[in-house]
Amino acid sequence: MYPAREVNRVFVCSCFGVTEEQVRGHAEAGACTPRQIASACKAGTDCGGCVRRIQALLGRGACPRRQLADQGGPVLSELPEAA
Repeated sequence: MYPAREVNRVFVCSCFGVTEEQVRGHAEAGACTPRQIASACKAGTDCGGCVRRIQALLGRGACPRRQLADQGGPVLSELPEAA
């Protein structure tokens, strides 16, 4: 029998042990900015050394709202008019 294959985990945030896979998962769930990633998993909230890597992982097109904006669609839902 073959030994269990070890998963190659690339850590983005060593302070909180957050992996690239986790960041991508949060991005797929709708997190579009490093701040939203931080809210989801704390990555980028301690030393800040991983923020640029998070930005690179998010890149263009990683956010559904950004895709709508690129296509010229509405990004925010319409706000109700003030009474």
